[in-house]
Amino acid sequence: MATLPTRGTGETITHRILDFDDLDGWAQDDHAAALTTFLVTCPDLKDPDWQAICAVAQHQKPEAARTFFELFFRPVLISDGSECLFTGYFEPELEGSRTRTARFRYPVYRMPPEAQARSPWLTRREIEESGVLDGRGLEIAWVDDPVELFFLQIQGSGRIRLQDGSTIRVGYGGANGHPYRSVGVELIRRGIYKAHQVSAQVIRNWVRRNPDIGLDLLRHNPSYVFFRVLRAMREADGPRGAMNRSLTPLRSIAVDPAFVPLGAPVWIEKEGHGKMHRLMVAQDTGSAIKGPQRADIFFGTGDAAGQAAGQLRDPGRMVVLLPIQRAYAMAAEDRQ
Repeated sequence: MATLPTRGTGETITHRILDFDDLDGWAQDDHAAALTTFLVTCPDLKDPDWQAICAVAQHQKPEAARTFFELFFRPVLISDGSECLFTGYFEPELEGSRTRTARFRYPVYRMPPEAQARSPWLTRREIEESGVLDGRGLEIAWVDDPVELFFLQIQGSGRIRLQDGSTIRVGYGGANGHPYRSVGVELIRRGIYKAHQVSAQVIRNWVRRNPDIGLDLLRHNPSYVFFRVLRAMREADGPRGAMNRSLTPLRSIAVDPAFVPLGAPVWIEKEGHGKMHRLMVAQDTGSAIKGPQRADIFFGTGDAAGQAAGQLRDPGRMVVLLPIQRAYAMAAEDRQ
């Protein structure tokens, strides 16, 4: 194994090239499922080494998937010394309407031009209290629950079920430029809950029990996300990630692209409750996902996926699979 320092990051980043035998549970994973997920986004990779590997991947039989990964990649453990953290995310489903009604009165907005032109723009509190977006035709739909709308913004994409049975798929359309601040951390700071008690469902329940101060708590997070309508998507398709391709439940993860290339296979060893050791693919990003040992696991669509994702906050390890020549070129460059 080689340890390779990366220069110019402001922190000491190490790269350890591992063997596949070092990956706990590697032989037992469903490599064919991981290959299928890899093929969703590998055609979009532009670098020649990735393009060559993708061309080979498209002709692999499922039973040869493990051999494919072992022949063309090397596992690389990238670390800055911080502890690994896995969290989860999902695609929420909200009840909504194309027009405002007594029930559906909370708007899902497109991004206004002034927010595109200036960053940071207004805070969440300023947007909601000023009415600056009212009556401008920026509404994609109206939903019936401000708490679920808040979590839709955190997830960045979702489905809005209309009363006629049709569905609007929405995805991230931009933001106001303010950093995300955790309302869970704020509940802890106020002494309302202990750290081990906080989850997405706990936050939902508390805000609903305390509607006035609850909505004020949500405004503690100044970040505000706008949406766009995602068209030409099948019902079975997952939401689109940062690579503008559909995500696969429990095979797609969000990463920090400063350290992990989007489209790369990533071996995760999530410990804690419901231990998960499997090969996933880096196909998304997130404002709270920072660092080489940080990942958000996509759990799927709907309430059950949301409950599983909201409870996840576990340690472990993640190892990036890089093309062989790329992995060893890092070592050669570093010795120069």
